[in-house]
Amino acid sequence: MTETRDTAALEALEAERARLRAAYLKPAGERPPSTARGLHHTALISSDVERTIRFVQDLLGFPLTELIENRDYPGSSHFFFDIGNGNLLAYFDFPGLDVGPYAEVLGGLHHMAISVEPGRWDELVQRLADAGVEHVVHSGVSVYFRDPDGARIELIADPLGEMYGSTVL
Repeated sequence: MTETRDTAALEALEAERARLRAAYLKPAGERPPSTARGLHHTALISSDVERTIRFVQDLLGFPLTELIENRDYPGSSHFFFDIGNGNLLAYFDFPGLDVGPYAEVLGGLHHMAISVEPGRWDELVQRLADAGVEHVVHSGVSVYFRDPDGARIELIADPLGEMYGSTVL
């Protein structure tokens, strides 16, 4: 009985996805141009600026591009890393403010996927392993791990606009 209900629920969810695709998804040649130019930056929280710099720059290979004061919180740092194509990964620290441990919550960040060159993907996975960073490889092109404060990051070797062999852009 449960298996039938689960199958029916999954079929209903797929039917809803099909309805949404039919109503909103236009073929590539018919879509209007986006009003966006790209992702300027995504900002995560750091409890230790130097530890984060060592992790992101030295381990992942994303160069630090700037370290400035965060205008929203005196004494806080706002620092940026180059993740390619004019896009940035940023972090804030909040010295003296207990922000608690990272938590994945509904409505919050689940993970961020950063495209990496396929020729460098194996090297990056090996760097994570050598550094003792817990990680999970999925589909031979994605590796999931957490930054020093617990935010989940994915490095994916698929080209931008593709995911596991499917065009998504």
